[in-house]
Amino acid sequence: MASKLEVEVEVKSSAEKIWESMRSFSTLFPKAFPDVYQSVEILEGDGKSVGSTRLIKYSPGLALISTTTEKIESVDEEKKTLSYTIIDGDMLKFYSSFKATISVAPKGDGTVVKFVSEFNKASEEVPEPDLFKDFVVKNFQDLDAYLLKA
Repeated sequence: MASKLEVEVEVKSSAEKIWESMRSFSTLFPKAFPDVYQSVEILEGDGKSVGSTRLIKYSPGLALISTTTEKIESVDEEKKTLSYTIIDGDMLKFYSSFKATISVAPKGDGTVVKFVSEFNKASEEVPEPDLFKDFVVKNFQDLDAYLLKA
């Protein structure tokens, strides 16, 4: 049975800036956050459009996960929504399937970033992805701080 994790993060940057950053993930994130992302390699497509796959190598020291391969399933530029599925890597040791949707919406002077994931645990012993939840929140807060300084 699939489980669901939803996270909402409010940031000060504009929805356009956050969305543009999400679309530039492959180049921006390793440059902005080298302590988290060692590299993002585009394996197929342009790294932005449906069907693109990208291999994310996390920096040494990130406890459980060193690599993930994501496949972009859908992109809606108008609604600023992006979905991807993890198709390979360390996450699949814990979750037999993992799909995530990120949406960006203006709120007042800032933005609400919503992250929703649906996943199936590989076994009953696997904990809820609370670490992942904390990682997502920190990622968007750090992105916001980075954009505000830029």
